Amino acid sequence: MLNWQCLSFSELTTTQLYELLKLRVDVFVVEQTCPYPELDNKDRIDGVFHLLGYQGQELVACARLLPKGVSHATISIGRVVTKKNARGSGLGHRLMTQALQECQQRWPNEEIQISAQQHLTDFYLQHGFVQMSEMYLEDDIPHIEMKREL
Repeated sequence: MLNWQCLSFSELTTTQLYELLKLRVDVFVVEQTCPYPELDNKDRIDGVFHLLGYQGQELVACARLLPKGVSHATISIGRVVTKKNARGSGLGHRLMTQALQECQQRWPNEEIQISAQQHLTDFYLQHGFVQMSEMYLEDDIPHIEMKREL
């Protein structure tokens, strides 16, 4: 069973902050062999929320929910990540479903735009997103812009 928490930067404990940064670095930097500036100053902006998914005491999934004007003109979801040893059970879909519910609760009836890794296009299509751009490179990884309208 997953336990979800959605917290602002100031609500995160030092342990939670460490765990979410470690998970993101483990996947985006180490696993994907992509050195990039993980600490981009967006985590601590007012109105940004961090969705944390725990199995017991272990952080296995997280995502960043951003208000309008931080990453895109619309609200946005980013840094969507699941722990390697927890994949294959639908965890990513549960994370995205929870992220969409949290966005709806905080910013009702707003469209959502994301910068998606291109190989995850089908994953995001299943959650109501549509492709809005051609492929472009972000940190040497193919990405596309996607939007979910209500």
